[in-house]
Amino acid sequence: MQSNVREMVMKLVTTLVLPLVAFLFCSTTASAEQADKKAVLVTGATSGIGRNIAESLARNGFFVYAGARKKQDMDELNALENIAAVRLDVTVQEDVDSAVMQIQAAGRGLYGVVNNAGVLAAGPLTEMDVDQVRWQFEVNVFGVHRVTNAFRPLLVKSAGRIVNIGSIAGNIGIKYLGAYSMTKHAMEAYTDSLASEMALLGVGVSIVQPGDFSSNIWNEAIAQGETGGLVQQSSPFKTDISQWIARVAAMKTKQPDAVSVAVRHALSAEVPRRRYLVVPDAAEAEWVIGSAVTRLAEMNTDQDHAFTASQLADMLEASMNELAD
Repeated sequence: MQSNVREMVMKLVTTLVLPLVAFLFCSTTASAEQADKKAVLVTGATSGIGRNIAESLARNGFFVYAGARKKQDMDELNALENIAAVRLDVTVQEDVDSAVMQIQAAGRGLYGVVNNAGVLAAGPLTEMDVDQVRWQFEVNVFGVHRVTNAFRPLLVKSAGRIVNIGSIAGNIGIKYLGAYSMTKHAMEAYTDSLASEMALLGVGVSIVQPGDFSSNIWNEAIAQGETGGLVQQSSPFKTDISQWIARVAAMKTKQPDAVSVAVRHALSAEVPRRRYLVVPDAAEAEWVIGSAVTRLAEMNTDQDHAFTASQLADMLEASMNELAD
């Protein structure tokens, strides 16, 4: 009788208790591993470059708070491993404040912010309503400022990183993307000033400058152009912008995986770079870098303290050597 009872007890232990202990051990270990993952907030994470960044970080050792505005998008993001959706419209201070509280309450801290949320409205500058320009600044510039300010205490506490998603349009004023280019030029200045200030608090700041990669922002511009929404009916730009839209629509864009690699480097490297130019091919690299060289030549020409080509080459070489160290 006692032997039978002992056998039943051992069977119970073997079939129920030991698996439960193993489950609890594995769960605790998994929770500990998850807790060790550095947490990063990615704004505008529902599609395109932002979604690619969020998923890439989640696959490569980070826990991601993914900013989204719609419940459907949040549900989709919450279904992904190492990602928690955060309701976040960067133009709404209440959303930003709520996101701070949600992330604080989670207890992971916050190591990084990737300011990716952005919008684009194309069209000739002289035909663009001020409200359209203001909207782009509200999201692309003021939204970044609003989010960064709100999360500064958490980033300082973790000695973390800020990564701003700029654009090649921050280096070149692009025809029919003038207002968007204005916002991305502003992000270049913002990043430089912010980096100098946040370095005093132990926080690194970088900007990633994507080129023509696959993104919903382009799809929306194309759709707007195809419905005639980019120009006035009597616009002198009508023919030219139609041709521009056709060229944009014909572009074969790559997935933005390389952009996500740059973001991971900016978050993980012991010494992150200030700028990461990420373009899909050599032709685009030549266009962007060549435009910067042309601007340098324009700045230097006929100014009272102009440098020779040799002196400029020496400056460039010194800067490249410094960045290579």
